[in-house]
Amino acid sequence: MTLPSLPPFSVRRAAGLIVALFSVLWLAACDVAPGAGSGGPRINTSRPVPVALLVPAGSGQPGDEALARSLENAARLAMADLDGVEIDLRVYATAGQPATAAEVARQAVDDGARILLGPVYSGAARAAGEAVRPRGVNVLAFSNNTDIAGGNVFVLGHTFENTANRLMRFAAAQGKSSLVIVHGQSPAEEKGRDAFAAAAAAAGVEVRGIFPFELSQTGVVNAVPKIAEMIRSTGAQSVAFTSGTAGALPILTQLLTENGIDPAETQFIGLQRWDIPRSALELPGLQNGWFAIPDPALMQQFEARYAEAYGTPPHPIAGLAYDGIAAIGALVKAGKSDALAASGLTQPSGFLGVNGVFRLRGDGTVERALAVATIRDEEVVVLDPAPRSFGGAGI
Repeated sequence: MTLPSLPPFSVRRAAGLIVALFSVLWLAACDVAPGAGSGGPRINTSRPVPVALLVPAGSGQPGDEALARSLENAARLAMADLDGVEIDLRVYATAGQPATAAEVARQAVDDGARILLGPVYSGAARAAGEAVRPRGVNVLAFSNNTDIAGGNVFVLGHTFENTANRLMRFAAAQGKSSLVIVHGQSPAEEKGRDAFAAAAAAAGVEVRGIFPFELSQTGVVNAVPKIAEMIRSTGAQSVAFTSGTAGALPILTQLLTENGIDPAETQFIGLQRWDIPRSALELPGLQNGWFAIPDPALMQQFEARYAEAYGTPPHPIAGLAYDGIAAIGALVKAGKSDALAASGLTQPSGFLGVNGVFRLRGDGTVERALAVATIRDEEVVVLDPAPRSFGGAGI
């Protein structure tokens, strides 16, 4: 991703905006979510709060090493923005493996950690949560897999369920009251299918057909004529895709248009982001489709600050580490000894991070404010902005 070139004063203003918004949310940090648990160790808010950051370093995979560095960098960038709160951050390598994650999670708590930030992968996050549950320590995982959420594990990643809810509410508001869901035959895309189906039902959008396809080039090519016929025969106003730009999405959208499905008449909707990588914006089949993104203004500010501080772009999920530190800092600022208990983590007012406002639920899932965007003339255009507080139209 190419980062915008911003002058120094713009970067400073970006930091000021985020810190100012944090200050507002700190005032609400003593809210208690109805029904939320109270598990979590006591902390001394007048002293540096020990936080463990669990990253996938040590796996031997270059991608994991780069991700680990980016997560730590983002966490330290967030720590620098905290006003009046000190975090004692200690980093532990999980190698991306459940057994290692469990071992270092226990070690982190033995070392004094009062909350765990990470790991990334769902198996490692589940193992870490189970390892420290008897100690009453909560885990803010970078995973987006809601199957591992609950108990002492909270997921920070952008979940299919949250994205689908945003898109289906927007579709209903635009008069798109029916759709066909198209998904690849894989556990991830089947989970995406279920997310779309549940979100459509909640928004009052009728699912008129669901079409699975084999995840191969031959499978996609053979499926497209049948998908096109399903769309025509059901009269669905929209088609929802669970595939992403790195998967079947580009060929699906191209071949559907070649098979007579006009995107100007049948709205294309994507569960995954269509603006990553940047080259995806040039794909003809993605023009004018709908997808959800984090608040672009806040994300651009974060990317600019990160690039200025570290000389490279952040990893696409590095902002989750910033968000986690931001939430911890906001709670500690309130000065309560049980700030990191479930009752604090699930406060209704939520938190503000570089991905926008978010709040954690009692079931361990996350609700994030998202913008609905489209692609016009190979550029991202926001159709409906991400709300800056809970209670807005997109929440």
